[in-house]
Amino acid sequence: MFNRKSIYYWKCDRPNAFYALNESGQKKEYSNLEKTISALLQRHFAGKEFSFRPAGGQGNHITYLVFSEGKTFFLRIEDGPEGDNYMGIEARAMDEVRAYGVKTPQIFAVDSSRKKVPFAYQIMEFLDCPDLNSIDKKGELDLLSVGRQIGENVACWQGITPIGYGPFDPACLEKENRLQGLHGRYQDYFLLNLDRHLDFLKSRKFLSSEETLNLRKAVKRHLPILRIKQGCLVHKDLALWNILGTKDQIRAFIDWDDCISGDPTDDLSLLACFHNREFMESVLLGYQNIRELPELFESRFWLHLLRNMIVKAVIRVGAGYFDRKDDFFLIGSGADGKSLETTTRERIYLAYSGLTEQAKMTDL
Repeated sequence: MFNRKSIYYWKCDRPNAFYALNESGQKKEYSNLEKTISALLQRHFAGKEFSFRPAGGQGNHITYLVFSEGKTFFLRIEDGPEGDNYMGIEARAMDEVRAYGVKTPQIFAVDSSRKKVPFAYQIMEFLDCPDLNSIDKKGELDLLSVGRQIGENVACWQGITPIGYGPFDPACLEKENRLQGLHGRYQDYFLLNLDRHLDFLKSRKFLSSEETLNLRKAVKRHLPILRIKQGCLVHKDLALWNILGTKDQIRAFIDWDDCISGDPTDDLSLLACFHNREFMESVLLGYQNIRELPELFESRFWLHLLRNMIVKAVIRVGAGYFDRKDDFFLIGSGADGKSLETTTRERIYLAYSGLTEQAKMTDL
């Protein structure tokens, strides 16, 4: 059974990195799957009439909208050659966070076995509302209100405390019906592929030899603060485009396919990959309505921000994001890929400075 023990972050560490993108950075064509999808839906809807069409989107899954008896469903497909079977893990994580009061779409069917069809899939509830990033790009999002709500929800799902660290073990879910991380120590997971990520950025001339050396030293010097005794559930791809809702209300957190057992500062640092001090203060205010900040919060925050920005730089360089226009979800309205490149560098340096100079959150 495939597992992600060698994976720090799927989008850049999968054996076929950037599989979901072609050379121009656009989604591949998947019309050859539609006969198989039709047969799958015939079995699922058991004689009921249905239709389906591509849902679009810029993520790494193939997605369709499915219509049957006046209802709309959302179909997600993972067809990568690795045979990744994390969709079952994702469905279980979504069920658990929903039990903690966090809103997620309900999943009606999930199969990662590839025994009946040559791909993993989920059929889930369709929520007819935009993601918060699209609202924000129009200048209509109440960032401080949704920031507090995000912080409260993160604090809620951190009540889920699996055994182990890093990506979850599909074999454990199948045999014992529970989530368990694939690593025995959080430090082992945190360091996974770090040298390879930095070497990649150096080889592509995004970072210099001196910069990669300094970043590597800074991370390894601060490893003792990662000796945590208990992991918590981490979304690991927390961003406005993975949250559905309105200008001031959250309706659902989506895309849990990178979730892990990890450090409670990780999801908070992920938000700081994109947002400034004012937004983060709102997030932390909401978080502290539910639970206290972790010990050594600021040092752990900067360390995780640096690790996450290194990963995001690998993805952005490898997938050609710096050549994209403002219709791309990561790029702000009126900006371009070069501004994303500049922002990526600046946030890496900010995290490094925060870690090595003991900066405060006010420096965001």
